[in-house]
Order: sequence, then structure tokens, then C-alpha cells
Amino acid sequence: MHRKAAITIAFVWLFASLLAPAQDQKEQTKEPILLVKPEERAVILHCRIAPRKLPHLKEIYPLEVVATYPHDGDPKGQKAHETVVVFSGVKPSEVHRALESFGLKPGKPALGEGQKAEGPLVRIFLEIPSPVGGWQRLPIERCMVDRRTNKPLPPLKWHFTGSVYKQPDPDKPEKVYAADLSGTLIAIFPVTNETVIQSELTMKDEPVIKLELSKSLPKEGTPVRLVIVAEK
Repeated sequence: MHRKAAITIAFVWLFASLLAPAQDQKEQTKEPILLVKPEERAVILHCRIAPRKLPHLKEIYPLEVVATYPHDGDPKGQKAHETVVVFSGVKPSEVHRALESFGLKPGKPALGEGQKAEGPLVRIFLEIPSPVGGWQRLPIERCMVDRRTNKPLPPLKWHFTGSVYKQPDPDKPEKVYAADLSGTLIAIFPVTNETVIQSELTMKDEPVIKLELSKSLPKEGTPVRLVIVAEK
């Protein structure tokens, strides 16, 4: 009887000792929220498909940005009601620094009428879970459709503009990277200069192009990956 109990205990200990390293290894190989791949000149950000209807708003607004903090984040995403994806745990300024590590120099963000984004060109993709495992990479333009025609956006130019700086406290001289306050990482139209990346579209396009998520995207809350690739 004692011998049988000893064998059982030994088996449990052996099973646990084999399982523990596997669990540790799984944790070690888990990707960080922000992954920088210098050999590909790519930045990968783990995020989620954003909700298109927020509980405090009566209507669903057209998309104006690609990525921002969520509405319930701290700080809250100022454009969380009109974005493709939301992310947490990473500041837009960290993405800015990652792009600079590839040798890119930020240009200038546009704001309002008569202005256009300036800066090095980057390409934007969204990676969604593939039915056969891994990730399926889509150009970000294919992830958004015109509300009237249901057709995807044509390929756009995206500029690494960098964000303006802002003085949060008028009584203190310190200025901060404004995109870290607004939470906006990528803007489709120049509705804000507190962002890291902007498309070539201007405010003249904003009244004409009303965007919605493509129905081919997975449901709200699905983990996805935003990929920013610096052009050579």
C-alpha cells in the first residue's frame, strides 16, 4: 500500500516537473505588446478590433483614425469612437522611437484645411487570425470600406509625421509628446496633429469619404496585430 502511494507521488512529481518548464518556456516566448524587427524595418503592435458603438454615444461615427487608446483606457483615447483598432500598454512615442531606430526622421503633421502630412513613407497592415493558424496580413486600406459604395479604400500613402508637443499644465513649462495624451497613433484625415502617422488624405476628402470597418474583419475585441513597415 505504501509502495503504491510512493509510486503515485513520484509520478505526479515527474509530471509536474515536465510540465513546469513547458509553461515557463511558453511565457518566455510570448511576444511583447510592441515588437521591433530591424531586419524587416517593421514595428508590430498587438491590439484589438475596436468597438464601433460606444455606450455613451447615440450614433456610430465614421472612421477617422486607424489606431488609438480605448475609451476605457487611462488616459482615454480621444478618437476611440472612430477607430479600427485599440491598444494599451504602449505609448505612441514608443512607436515613434522605434521608427527612428530605422533611420527615419519625422516630418510634420497636418491639421485642418489646406494642410498635407509630410514625412517618410511607411506601409500599414493589419494581421488577423488565419483559419489555418498564424496570421493573415491585409493592407490597412482593405480593412475599411466606403459606407456608400461598400468598396475598400484605394492604396494610400502614409507618412511618419511625428506628433506635436503639448504643455498640459499652463503653470509648468514641461511639454509632452501630445499623441501620448490623445492616444492617437495613426490618423486617416488631418483631424488631429497629435498623432505619429497620417495618410495623404486632406480635409477636402473628409466630407466625401465616410468609412466603416470591412465585414471581412473579425468581431469586436478580437486580438490582431498592427504592422508598420518603413519603406526603403
